[in-house]
Amino acid sequence: MKQLLLTLALIGFASTANAACYADYKAKMDNPLRLHYGVIELPDSACSVGAAASNIARRLTGGWELLEVMSVFDESGLESRRNRAGQYYLRY
Repeated sequence: MKQLLLTLALIGFASTANAACYADYKAKMDNPLRLHYGVIELPDSACSVGAAASNIARRLTGGWELLEVMSVFDESGLESRRNRAGQYYLRY
């Protein structure tokens, strides 16, 4: 019985440890001013709004500057954000 409980606990821990983490954000580029909304996949170590901000800022390229991390979520929130993010859906 103890072995069964331990096995179930380890399976539960493994499934939560592998849960994907995503964030939605707003970014801008100057001259001329352009804005975009995007969705990005994050490493587990950056799965909070604060940690996501520095991670996203490092990964944006082409002159984009991070304005705001709106939220951090799991894969259940991806589909509802796909159309809004358009070409910036999981781009960076």
